[in-house]
Amino acid sequence: MSVYLKIICTVRFAFLLASMMVLTACADRPHVTVSERSVNYPKTRVIVVRLPRYYQVQEGDTLYSIAWTTGLDYILLAKWNGLKQPWRIYQGQRLRLRSPVSKVRRRRTRSTAKVRHQNSARPIIKPVTSRRNFVVNQPVRTWIWPAKGKVISRFSLASGRKGINIKGRAGSAIRAAAAGRVVYAGNGLRGYGNLVIIKHNTRFLSAYAHNQVLLVKEGQQVRRGQRIAKMGSSGSNRTQLHFEVRRQGKPVDPLRLLPRRR
Repeated sequence: MSVYLKIICTVRFAFLLASMMVLTACADRPHVTVSERSVNYPKTRVIVVRLPRYYQVQEGDTLYSIAWTTGLDYILLAKWNGLKQPWRIYQGQRLRLRSPVSKVRRRRTRSTAKVRHQNSARPIIKPVTSRRNFVVNQPVRTWIWPAKGKVISRFSLASGRKGINIKGRAGSAIRAAAAGRVVYAGNGLRGYGNLVIIKHNTRFLSAYAHNQVLLVKEGQQVRRGQRIAKMGSSGSNRTQLHFEVRRQGKPVDPLRLLPRRR
């Protein structure tokens, strides 16, 4: 019996030792839950565009159009360059596109801007200032679709799409998605064709591109749903509306703001 007991004890000891080794090996591995294993996280492609330090103002530019092209908040752009309302800018003037590093550089920028204001020729079209009948801090509570038609291109910053494209008929109505004031109406921004930019408050701007005809002018206050242009193909190879919304200079997905279509 003693021999059998020794054999049994030896087998149990070997089994116990093997179990301890397996547990120790598992403990050294990080614990991953089933849900974490099963989720396929999308790969995000980050696009970083480094702006030049300065921009030289061209004929037809406004503070808003420069901010829109560079993807900056117009309020920050004015602050960095020491501009005060009515935010006049001049052809040939150099505007800083990056935040000043020190107070000394900020003072130099302001003094340079003053000299250019005094020595430059006539000012180009100046940005529109807010008036008493336009409450710039009023939030946009309801957005409406700016045009009828099918969405043929969706918002995707990873793919360089900063807005949505709506296909429609040439000459059909383009309407303001929310109340505000027209701060740009022209065709000076490459790739946008005939463009309208509306300032809704200090945070939100919206843009309506590739129009056939513009029905509003800079400085004009518009109501939500008011006709501001006719759909066209200017700056594009098809008849469509390119619609963008910027929040403090950054593009946001318009479909998150617009009501769902039935």
